[in-house]
Amino acid sequence: MTPRTLACLIAAVLIAGCARPAADTATAASAQAPAAAAPAQSADAADAARMAERVKEETRHAWQGYKRYAWGRDALKPLSKSGHDWYPHSLLMTPVDALDTLLLMGLKSEADEARELIATQLNFDRDMVVQNFEVTIRLLGGLLSGYQATGDERLLKLADDLGTRLLPAFDSPTGLPYTHVNLRTGKTRGKVSNPAETGTLLIEFGMLSKLTGKPVYYDRAKRALVETYKRRDPKTGLVGSWIDVESGRWTDTGSHIGGGIDSYYEYLYKCWRLFGDQECKAMWDQSIVAVNAHLADEVRERELWYGHADMVTGKRTATRYGALDAFMPALLALGGDLDRAQRLQDSGLKMWRLHGIEPESLDYAKMQVASPGYALRPEIVESAYYLHVLTGDPKYRAMGREFFDDFVRHCRTEAGYAALKDVTSKQQDDSMESFLFAETFKYYYLLFAPAQTLDFEQVTFNTEAHPLRLPAAKPQ
Repeated sequence: MTPRTLACLIAAVLIAGCARPAADTATAASAQAPAAAAPAQSADAADAARMAERVKEETRHAWQGYKRYAWGRDALKPLSKSGHDWYPHSLLMTPVDALDTLLLMGLKSEADEARELIATQLNFDRDMVVQNFEVTIRLLGGLLSGYQATGDERLLKLADDLGTRLLPAFDSPTGLPYTHVNLRTGKTRGKVSNPAETGTLLIEFGMLSKLTGKPVYYDRAKRALVETYKRRDPKTGLVGSWIDVESGRWTDTGSHIGGGIDSYYEYLYKCWRLFGDQECKAMWDQSIVAVNAHLADEVRERELWYGHADMVTGKRTATRYGALDAFMPALLALGGDLDRAQRLQDSGLKMWRLHGIEPESLDYAKMQVASPGYALRPEIVESAYYLHVLTGDPKYRAMGREFFDDFVRHCRTEAGYAALKDVTSKQQDDSMESFLFAETFKYYYLLFAPAQTLDFEQVTFNTEAHPLRLPAAKPQ
């Protein structure tokens, strides 16, 4: 772990650099502020460089906490200073998720130790049931991006082994994957799934296909995405929340862009961007029209939000938007709709300022918190990064600085970073998910780092923020 004296110095610098109105004071003001309100100060190049270094130091702080208290485990529990595994055997979620971020930041010793741990200790020959979606986006995505960044053949071999063990999940009558699969036996379970879990697999399996020369990976994941799209409502064009993968029938017709559906829409566009798959582009073109027609919602003075509706009738069912929905400005911007992207990000800023950090879910019509937790999520930062890259507007770096100041103030612990149980009380939770490294720290860093740190035009991020690129030739 970083020596205590250095940690104290860093903490002091962070506290000094985070001066702004107290959360309660800011809350009263933000409730009256227009959605388009921007941070008071823009971030110039020198400030951006300082911010990038702050993010790097905080990433190192969290990594050292993981290394000291949870080495070899899936994740750190930062309050109890202990390790946590998802399943009976660790799958090294945090090291795999963190590897490409450590490499991007130039944290060489940390990246080297993570890579060696993965290459020598990660073993998928386990008689245990895992969730196909989470293992795909975190582990398969992380191994592939790590391989592309390092050329370490051991990472590609692990990815190929994992991909083979996950393939039985697609063996349903419809081709829609079961939610869970046993890594050793291939036995599946979980026949009720959702569009995110059935449709957020092609980037990872497609890249594995390109890198190994095995078409089966692309074909199975592509079929799952297409079969999800084919079951959209013929009138509204929307998909629902829950679907039976054996019958192909919807068990819940609620539609939205939040968790359980979100990354399905993301992959429709990104699979076109990464692979040039024209069918994915056509599905995206149809789907985004439906989303904008039935889920987009304007309240107050042209504030733009995306709420909930019934997939069959298109009728509004809830005015809910939250931390997971906040990926949408990035996707809209990537798809060329900068007007909606910027307006929606302004709404996200208003949501953040309500309590000085975003809640898991907000009733945007009433501006009241519906679900009070904060899980260290990255999506609102992801959108700030995309908008900064695609518009060049310095306000998005200023926005990111505001987010980061609040994030450090409320979530930093002696051992790492802790989620919040309640954004109103700021009570911390004993959880530090691996996506803190894969996504949150990475997007904060890229927002402030020089553009040449990563060529935005040459990579496509999977939904866990693992950057992948074509041509998928083996690195030299």
